[in-house]
Amino acid sequence: MPEHYILIVDDEPHMRRVLEIMLHQAGHQVHVAGNGLEALKILRTHAIDLVITDMRMPEMDGLELLVRMREDGMETPVIIITAHGSVESAVEAMKQGASDYLLRPFDIDALELVIARVLNTKEVARQNSFMREELNRGWDAFVGSSPAMQAVYELIRQVAPTKTSVMISGETGTGKELAARAIHNASPRHGKLFVPINCAAIPAEMLEAELFGHEKGAFTGAAKERIGKFELANEGTLFLDEITEMPMALQAKLLRVLQENTLERLGSNRSIPLDIRLIAATNRDPREAIRDNRLREDLYYRINVFSINLPPLRERKEDIAHLAMHFITKHGHRTQGVELGAGIVERLQAYDWPGNVRELENITERALVLSGNGPLKPAHFPLDPTPKTATPAPGPDSPTPIGPMAPVVEALEARMIFDALAQTGGSKPKAAALLDISERTLWYKLKKYKL
Repeated sequence: MPEHYILIVDDEPHMRRVLEIMLHQAGHQVHVAGNGLEALKILRTHAIDLVITDMRMPEMDGLELLVRMREDGMETPVIIITAHGSVESAVEAMKQGASDYLLRPFDIDALELVIARVLNTKEVARQNSFMREELNRGWDAFVGSSPAMQAVYELIRQVAPTKTSVMISGETGTGKELAARAIHNASPRHGKLFVPINCAAIPAEMLEAELFGHEKGAFTGAAKERIGKFELANEGTLFLDEITEMPMALQAKLLRVLQENTLERLGSNRSIPLDIRLIAATNRDPREAIRDNRLREDLYYRINVFSINLPPLRERKEDIAHLAMHFITKHGHRTQGVELGAGIVERLQAYDWPGNVRELENITERALVLSGNGPLKPAHFPLDPTPKTATPAPGPDSPTPIGPMAPVVEALEARMIFDALAQTGGSKPKAAALLDISERTLWYKLKKYKL
């Protein structure tokens, strides 16, 4: 059984000592308290994995301690031991959230089994909760058989069985998290958690607590203890997406954790041993990030033991038709009779895809909406196949073709709105901000242009 921190609460010194010796022999770290008040002080200042408490004690008994713990938001499991047991007190203890209940005199072997079961139940519950969140997010497997993707698959097959840290680079929307998940799923750690965190999506002042966790009261607003992503990923895989967006000071702390394989929660002096596989990703060139002072060079060398670069979609256009059909299956309420005609495939392959696979998914989903129950047509995919090159301003001797201005302006406006929505993942407020117009104006134009 791995080491855990257990708090013994009993007003009888002899019983405290017996339990302390037994738990030390089982490999646990032990704290002791003579009553519920002393126990609460320890719980508020130390990370405790399990509480074993007597029922009847002076000042604050075991049941009141349990109630106070739950009122304070402490989810630490509790085993209650008493010589004054009754069905009523057992029921009341379980109602208040006790994990188990034993009567004195108890068998030491039986208590060890209860402790093991309670601690295992806690770990399983934590993992199940996290896995439910991951399943709710949803994710798709890689799609594509192009030579560029075959090279990626081979790199994943090579590195997955090892403990090696991996740096994944690639443009936004190329599937860096999918690659990280594929590595985890093909590794010996696949039965443990894959824990992703986007360093760019969390405010800098909150990222440290999100990574390393914190004790109750560690800072203003820390109403209860929180397990960080590092601790959650123990024995599994931690995926740090957009690592170059992490503050430099926090990168220094990250480097220390990786080198020492231990961490301390914010507000705690307890060192927690770690066994994780780290995968990091960035949409920047790591060398340029180092030059721009966005990535510590020593951290880069610590992480970049094995590197994988994901190709942009424009470099694997032979995969576009397969990807589009994959997204049609994913987002379409109907799949029978849905086809990508030659005109659509040519249109999709002529486009440059600055948003990569993510942009293709958004545009495919939009095309399904526009098509209704009818067949997909090239018009449902409003893409500009021409390269985005700067057009020189006409000089005094270069005549400009004259024609109706409104259609040209409307086409440009519709294209800008569509691109803004693609870049912001379909977020109307963000797209309006990007275009420097109000949301009301954006909704009006969306209706006008039937976007």
